[in-house]
Amino acid sequence: MNSYEIDSREWWVERWLELLDSYRFKKRLERARRYANEGNVEKIEFKGSKVLAKVKGSEAEPYNVSLSLTPFSDEDWNYAIETMSEKALFSAQLLAGEMPANIEEVFTANGLSLFPFTLADIHSRCSCPDKANPCKHIGAIYYQLGDRFSEDPFVLFQLRGRTRSQILDALRQLRSKGAGGKGGKNKKEKLGNSKSKHQTPQTPLDLAHFWLYDEPLEAALVVIAPSPESKTALDLLGTIPLPSAEASVVRQYLAQAYQMASQQAVVTALNRGDS
Repeated sequence: MNSYEIDSREWWVERWLELLDSYRFKKRLERARRYANEGNVEKIEFKGSKVLAKVKGSEAEPYNVSLSLTPFSDEDWNYAIETMSEKALFSAQLLAGEMPANIEEVFTANGLSLFPFTLADIHSRCSCPDKANPCKHIGAIYYQLGDRFSEDPFVLFQLRGRTRSQILDALRQLRSKGAGGKGGKNKKEKLGNSKSKHQTPQTPLDLAHFWLYDEPLEAALVVIAPSPESKTALDLLGTIPLPSAEASVVRQYLAQAYQMASQQAVVTALNRGDS
């Protein structure tokens, strides 16, 4: 099921689709949504920060569609990423593949807007004879991108000119530089002293405290990531033994509670790491 077909969409997907939903030609949007749902988008890929796609229409050959936003300059991205790196929670969520809820503050603080304000801010073209923009083929790509954003929020950043690897590499470098500049040498000396003590233990090994570590953790070196299989505790527990309608309501409630607990766990872990 595509993200634009369900009620509970990630906030960044909602923001993207709200822009499209503001388009006054609702019938055209319905056809665009149907094109996206029924597999008319035959190909969609990035070329730099531009999206190129092929959408099947009424003709034998698919139409060529392109879509892009105005990319930020290198200087703008440097300031934005530096601002991100100053917040441990932002770094941890992005490293875990999540979009921080207040990520827009990073860009507005630097005079930028991550999301386009109007449809006119999105540069799009289609080879079909329809002179309206967005046509139903371009609209289908809007919806498909919403689906891509749901799977990978970094796609939105790529439209502004930076890939996932570029952002994460820059974040790691800045975070590790910050660690080195804030008592990094003292931490290394402490670790070195601790290591030398363990090489010649004066007391027998205490198994009860083997996994305890008394030194503060450096947040730049800690990555909190979801399970590779993307399974939650609810998935592992299986079907809820209730009638289907009731089970659906209970499962939705538990899913929200599980997500809130997971986010709080990240915050708690990072607060301990930064202490």
